[in-house]
Amino acid sequence: MAENVVVPTDIFLAPNEYGHSTLEHVDQLDFLNDSDGGLPFFHRVESSEVVYQPRRKKAKMVGKYLVGDLLGEGSYGKVKEVIDTVTLCRRAVKILKKRKLRKIPNGEQNVLREIQLLKRLHHKHVVFLDDVIFNDEKQKMYIFMEYCVCELQEMLESATDKKFPIFQAHYYFKQLVEGLIFLHSRGIVHKDIKPGNLLLARDETLKITDFGVAEEIALHAFDDTCHTSQGSPAFQPPEIANGEDSFPGFKVDVWSSGVTLYNMTTGKYPYDGDNIYKLFNNISKGVYTIPDSIDSVLTNLLHGMLAFTPDKRMTIEQVQLHDWVRKRHPRSLDYVKFPPPKEGLDKHHSMSVMQYLDDLHCPEEDEECDEYEDEFHIQQNNGKKPQNDVDDTPIPDPKHKKRKTKGGLLSSCKQS
Repeated sequence: MAENVVVPTDIFLAPNEYGHSTLEHVDQLDFLNDSDGGLPFFHRVESSEVVYQPRRKKAKMVGKYLVGDLLGEGSYGKVKEVIDTVTLCRRAVKILKKRKLRKIPNGEQNVLREIQLLKRLHHKHVVFLDDVIFNDEKQKMYIFMEYCVCELQEMLESATDKKFPIFQAHYYFKQLVEGLIFLHSRGIVHKDIKPGNLLLARDETLKITDFGVAEEIALHAFDDTCHTSQGSPAFQPPEIANGEDSFPGFKVDVWSSGVTLYNMTTGKYPYDGDNIYKLFNNISKGVYTIPDSIDSVLTNLLHGMLAFTPDKRMTIEQVQLHDWVRKRHPRSLDYVKFPPPKEGLDKHHSMSVMQYLDDLHCPEEDEECDEYEDEFHIQQNNGKKPQNDVDDTPIPDPKHKKRKTKGGLLSSCKQS
């Protein structure tokens, strides 16, 4: 029922505009307790006056982090938004269940490898690892990383023809090259570069993520030779498709970056197939075409990155010095914006933890504040605390009751 509905205290019989008798000026309690079998009293309320109060969301804390809404879900676990209650920095947490990881081949090893690498890798184009919390009781692992708006893959799926305008693809690809140069300088082969593993921050800074299948080359190794690969099939080079025992690791990242660039500028893949067998068969042949809409400079770069043999393939340093990468491309009006969240509720990607802060600092209203009542009784007794349990002092108006904080700032939250 709507607020501000006033029920009269007295009811008596009086004719209304239709000639019927109405009840007015009768004691409310007498009317409600009347057993004469008369008609019940109803007050009509317009639907526009009905106020719906959404269910309050309970705050949940993991360490010093306040957990927000779900951002996404993958094969390894869920990703939710969080806020660091100490620094007030917006973060994202990847929640992994050890029971689920054991069902994935090399699941636990991949996660631990990623954590070990990200702890030592600090670069503006590599996702930042903030903290890792293990919960042995619930068999959960919480990986806290910097917050990013979306994946590059999500933007491509929301774009017209599933591709970016040239200037936008160039902007993202240039950042990818800078990130790979840093990784290769540290002896890290990512092995799974693709739009789904490239994140974008709010300022459109590209972040390389998902180092689960990455490999670190030994410090005194003779070259960058690798022997295993677990990357996405559509982004694998011919040497892996042909099943070779060893291959140059850095050239694998160059190839997958070339496929990513091809995808961003054409909306397609250089090789496809109905299944992995047909896909690898097409990749092993090394035959692909580039659409005529791609200019000659970009075509030259794609051919260099997608060269069939690793020794003829460009290095990442050569890619950075290519004319297309160094060129300044003019902006166009077909710019692809961040896609709205999956819920479609907030196109600006505002913080979802705000609604949980309300429960964190403002608990339920029906709880009285014991501290306020003590203070009230002291004031009514001229500064002296009452000696007896029974007190005749009037109860303060409920409108002025303060809300009770449940034993402190964070104790009202559910700990995980």
